[in-house]
Amino acid sequence: MKPEAFTLLMTVYGGDRAEHTRGAFRSAVHEQTLRPDQVVLVQDGPVPPELAACLRDLVASSPVEVSFVHLERNRGLGPALDAGLKAARHDIVARMDADDVAMPHRFQTQVPLVRAGADLVGAGLLEFTTDISDIVGQRIPPSDPDDISRYARLHDPFNHPTVVYRRSAVVAVGGYGDLPLMEDYWLFARLIANGARVVNVAEPLVYYRVGDGAYERRGGRDLLRSELRLQREMLGEGFITRPQYVRNVVVRGGYRLVPTIVRRPFYRMVVAPYGARRNRSRDRADIPVPPKGQYVARHAKTEQAPASMAPLSAPPSEPPVPS
Repeated sequence: MKPEAFTLLMTVYGGDRAEHTRGAFRSAVHEQTLRPDQVVLVQDGPVPPELAACLRDLVASSPVEVSFVHLERNRGLGPALDAGLKAARHDIVARMDADDVAMPHRFQTQVPLVRAGADLVGAGLLEFTTDISDIVGQRIPPSDPDDISRYARLHDPFNHPTVVYRRSAVVAVGGYGDLPLMEDYWLFARLIANGARVVNVAEPLVYYRVGDGAYERRGGRDLLRSELRLQREMLGEGFITRPQYVRNVVVRGGYRLVPTIVRRPFYRMVVAPYGARRNRSRDRADIPVPPKGQYVARHAKTEQAPASMAPLSAPPSEPPVPS
């Protein structure tokens, strides 16, 4: 029997650079040991002529089918990804950013885990500046499903540019939606609340580009507003408790307002390596995928809800606070 096919989902907007987009596309298609069966390429609003020409060339020269989705106006990452999911012909979907570089064995490593029963599989990543030979940091996520669930009450437990997931699981909780700058975390929280089978591969599988403004973008008032909205949504969903909500507003909200000179070393020394520390303490070679839960989030589509639905169990009272 032929292995289950999968789709690669990429979005591009006017701020992306043609050479970065070309490199990202080639790394995720041409250079993969396991190539996607379909690429969905979403153009989110107008783009400069050079980038438009690059996109035309990528579509024409791709060794696999490309479905091109053109959004007339820039709608933001969440809505653009939702538009791309509608064009996906396969239930397994792999995400890729337009300025990162996928390692050649990325899909060969992750896609079989989804085929075997996982709903969402993330991975570690390596941060680079101008060239992948210039590694400036790494993010290793927690691998164990229980650790992921606990960690999600305080931090985003997945590196969004690395994820592969079941489209049906994402659609069942309402898709990405429109929560600017926090759409991925909100999606992952709803998936976990909905009983999705989740796991992370600790091994870095993506080179993640960080420019001069990368850490500046993790702060500021716009991100603070999105942060506060995210916390309200997670509290309303029952994903976090009232004490956890207060803790998160203070810790995560305060993090958004501190100067970049403080935010950068804190992130690199405390937040990014948390998963590596936790994985070492677990000392597990094989991480099991948890059984499917029954809880259906309020955002789930009613027609996909199971006939028998159990209430959401209380979130862990002591999610990990990095120290």
